[in-house]
Amino acid sequence: MLSGFNHLTLAVTDVPRSVSFYHELLHLQLDATWDNGAYLSLPGLWLCLSLDPLRPSVPAADYTHYAFNVEAALFAALVERLRAAGVQEWRDNRSEGASFYFLDPDGHKLEAHVGDLASRLQACRAKPYAGMKFYPPR
Repeated sequence: MLSGFNHLTLAVTDVPRSVSFYHELLHLQLDATWDNGAYLSLPGLWLCLSLDPLRPSVPAADYTHYAFNVEAALFAALVERLRAAGVQEWRDNRSEGASFYFLDPDGHKLEAHVGDLASRLQACRAKPYAGMKFYPPR
């Protein structure tokens, strides 16, 4: 039986460039590096960057993305820092909570999000998506 999320591995084409992006720009803790990869972390997240020269550097066409928490008081400063660094945005926010959608150097779709599952469910209970059901039902 699963007990939690273990780690996320992202295929990258340039390890030093990706380490710089995730450590220096996004402020993930740098835990280890080697010729073909790196380990970084945030509370509750172990991120592995793994060299893969076959990784296309264009974002996938689908909505799959990886969202990081950011405190509301720090959101505007983070967005300003990312925009100043020339980070490419890939979507406008269309849901509850402040969000900034951006790409990493290899085209992985990322999001900085204010809020959590509880705040999302509260917003959805007030204005549910088409056909939405909640479990357990109230």
